Amino acid sequence: MASPANPFSDPLRFERRVPECAIVIFGANGDLTKRKLLPALYRLAHDRRLPESFAIIGNSRTAMTDDAFRERMRESVQKFSEDTEFDAELWDRFSRNLHYIAGDLQDAALYAKLAAKIAETNQRNALFYLSTQPSYYAPVVSHLGAAGLNHSTDGWRRIIVEKPFGHDLSSALALNAHLQSVFPERETYRIDHYLGKETVQNIFGFRFGNGIFEPLWNRRYINQIQITAAEEIGVEGRGEYYQEAGALRDMIQNHLLQVMATIAMEPSAVFESDAVRDERAKLLRSIRIMKPEDVQRNAVAGQYKGFREEKGVRPDAQTDTYAAATFYVDNWRWAGVPFFIRSGKKLPKRVTDIAIQFKAAPLALFGSASGESSRPNLLILRIQPEEGISLRFLSKEPGDGMRLRPVSMDFNYGTSFGERSPSAYETLLMDAMQGDATLYTRQDMVEASWRVIQPILEDWGNRKFTFPNYEQGSWGPAEADAMLGKLGLKWRSS
Repeated sequence: MASPANPFSDPLRFERRVPECAIVIFGANGDLTKRKLLPALYRLAHDRRLPESFAIIGNSRTAMTDDAFRERMRESVQKFSEDTEFDAELWDRFSRNLHYIAGDLQDAALYAKLAAKIAETNQRNALFYLSTQPSYYAPVVSHLGAAGLNHSTDGWRRIIVEKPFGHDLSSALALNAHLQSVFPERETYRIDHYLGKETVQNIFGFRFGNGIFEPLWNRRYINQIQITAAEEIGVEGRGEYYQEAGALRDMIQNHLLQVMATIAMEPSAVFESDAVRDERAKLLRSIRIMKPEDVQRNAVAGQYKGFREEKGVRPDAQTDTYAAATFYVDNWRWAGVPFFIRSGKKLPKRVTDIAIQFKAAPLALFGSASGESSRPNLLILRIQPEEGISLRFLSKEPGDGMRLRPVSMDFNYGTSFGERSPSAYETLLMDAMQGDATLYTRQDMVEASWRVIQPILEDWGNRKFTFPNYEQGSWGPAEADAMLGKLGLKWRSS
């Protein structure tokens, strides 16, 4: 029987086991592997979604035996699998499939050892995961190609690339060209864990599975859209890396523009990987590119007080730990609707959400146009920490008269379904092993998002900011409030 065209409508999407394969993790001694990848793979095994005969081959420069690697990963799984009870018997079976090869990523001999290990595990299929510094992406890909590990006569070879996908537009173009010289685009999976989150995936179902929302999803009924990704923490010991990235690159280019594309895309004719990604790519290409004179009006950089005292950060660092921008989409659906995106560190709380504000009722029948009775309807999609959806509307207060006040209808994933949601990495690893790229970022989407960000990067790179310009625990610099104030708007209180 043919697979259903819509992978999200398939009731067995998370019940099917993936094909037998070897998962090679470059950078297996790093935080991503310990905190996310191994706990996700263990959970897939716990839920019987992995075949018995799979293989995980870790690599880093640290000398280590297979048993030492297994013990280290056991500690990580016990520590970071917060919602899964550790099963010692399961771990014993799971850990037999863990292997380790020490070696320098620039050494051709390493890849000969990898080829031999894959053959030893009798795996025809192989998934390579680049959990390394971005500077190693090109060398690793070149060595995989030189060793012939990028193709198989009786199986598949795929590669997962972690963000960032380049440092700017030119480096993204160069990286994509290099990747495609070794791995075809259909076998290249650029992972964005935001797209694997349940609420982001649910945007598709919410918009296109309900008849009451999609007719209102346009400039006639929507006044503005705000996307917020706030963190309470600072750089947490990653100052040296972060000062070369900043909030604009680290969050807006990599994550939030993809979320915006998912919110604003046109419906695809069928729900298949290429069709969905075509529509997201079209939306990204429709975002108005800022001219130099637009940047200072529509983009704000911030840096929290104390960032320059963080370990590894230069005392004169011009890094943006906060970034906000106003984007417009030049198509018929969204012409004139502002999309406000902000992201920052050391803000009042950790929250990522999308707030869709509808236009107010055309006539204030029940009181002053500036009072509670005229507050517009608001739809909030909460991505983290509590995944869910909230709809705010006006209702009459009990008692005499006609006084209205805002009330909310709330949907929460945890309480509504009463079952655990797969983590983003579980979802995305499963999809990559099954060959479903719907939730992965394609080459043209990466390049389109860099084209949107590039004018801001160039402007900020040529300016000298008076940093720091916001206090820890505030909602960012005053200039971000002024950016919306010029339009008679303000940020929603998250």
